[in-house]
Amino acid sequence: MSSQGAPPAGVAPRRSDRSPWNWLLVVPIVVPLLVPLYNHRDPELFGWPFFYWVQLVFVALGVLSTGLVYRTTRRSSSDREAARRAADAPLTRPAAQDGGTDR
Repeated sequence: MSSQGAPPAGVAPRRSDRSPWNWLLVVPIVVPLLVPLYNHRDPELFGWPFFYWVQLVFVALGVLSTGLVYRTTRRSSSDREAARRAADAPLTRPAAQDGGTDR
């Protein structure tokens, strides 16, 4: 008895990378390009002008958004196991269409 969503044996589950969570990866790319938002000296943080320390905040923003997207879009453990089994399965060649002779 097979379950409805399970792929046949030896076939990796279909992977779709079209998650809406992937749009979150645009934020750490676009925000640093908006230089007029942070092109000034004040407020300072430990003597560092705003222009410099906010760029370090952008690095943290990139790390957090990448980590969040990874955690929310990764495969389930059952899908990873099915993909591992499919990768380890021996490859079988389909029967030749021209009467069974190889050329």
